Amino acid sequence: MKKDPAAIRSFSPFLEERHVDLRVRAQAWVDHSNVEEDQDPRRLVKRLGREKLLKACVPSKYGGLREQVELRDLIVLRGVLAYRSCLLDTMFAMQGLGSYPVTLAGSDAQRRALLPRVASGDNICAIAITEPEAGSDLNGISTRAEKKGSDYLLNGIKCFISNAGVADTYVVFARTSDDRKNGLSAFLVPRDTPGLTTKKIKLIAPHPIGFVKLTGCKLPESARIGAEGEGTSIALGTLGFFRTSVGAAAIGMAARALEEARVHVKKRKQFGQPLAEFQAVQLAIAEMALEVTAGNLLVLSAAHRTDLGGNSRSVEISMAKLYGTEAAQRVIDRAVQLHGGQGVVSGAVVERLYREVRALRIYEGTSEIQKLLIARALLR
Repeated sequence: MKKDPAAIRSFSPFLEERHVDLRVRAQAWVDHSNVEEDQDPRRLVKRLGREKLLKACVPSKYGGLREQVELRDLIVLRGVLAYRSCLLDTMFAMQGLGSYPVTLAGSDAQRRALLPRVASGDNICAIAITEPEAGSDLNGISTRAEKKGSDYLLNGIKCFISNAGVADTYVVFARTSDDRKNGLSAFLVPRDTPGLTTKKIKLIAPHPIGFVKLTGCKLPESARIGAEGEGTSIALGTLGFFRTSVGAAAIGMAARALEEARVHVKKRKQFGQPLAEFQAVQLAIAEMALEVTAGNLLVLSAAHRTDLGGNSRSVEISMAKLYGTEAAQRVIDRAVQLHGGQGVVSGAVVERLYREVRALRIYEGTSEIQKLLIARALLR
């Protein structure tokens, strides 16, 4: 669906003109390209780079868009991209998520070597945290980085790693000591490092994801990001910053489902009249629109406060991620229902969205984890 630029600009209570301009530019691109049909992850990253949209993922000193990475830039772009293509949104998000540890704590040499290539689309990023026995529990990470002279030897297995087998660089979190608070460190690992292997995992929706195995991967001390033992703070800082944007992607997908449903019920006739004439259908459309708007406001509010000096509380971030993803699941499910049999036909837009949205309630902190974070913050 093509958007009227004036309509896009009208809804921006938490955005400044520069964010709205970015959204209009991104919207114009996706509306006049074939990104929805493009299923090649590497080509999509290159296309994002050519459109200069990846500049939002890095600071201007290293070829980026702003002096500092702004969450509202990520929010508006993920909403626009996810509306059109979940894979396109994933590849954009991973450029930010996979490089942000270097932006946050990397040396100037690391930043100069990596970030300009991230912005241009010449380097595809991945972040490797999750393990078979460690997901939300960072203390459960067992991958080891053993110091040998001036080098580190990494051994361990990571799983459900986005861009596994596609990425050029991996930010790997490994244990450098058994200290539960200060035992993790982060490392920048090139894809051609001897001992690094990957294996694909097939999901219910197209997504480059898999295992990353590290067997005696030898890295120089200069590959460590930040100081030894800072891994936990780097991981939490990265995930905390990007978590709100997951809600934005989910709401973008929900907005697409709402539009597909709106068009369908106006055209589809039953019992001699369009579905849109039935009161039950009207109530469903109203509820879907309410959830999309409420989710958008929660996400924008959290991002706005974060950009205005990092004043957004973790509870607001968790609420934005929780409500955005859960509301999107409900909206998309309702869109499938309104489509009837056509909604479960393979290849239908709402069928695709139904498969693609499910993972968002799991990654970067499950809905259950977000509820616990909210409750603990309120009861503290």
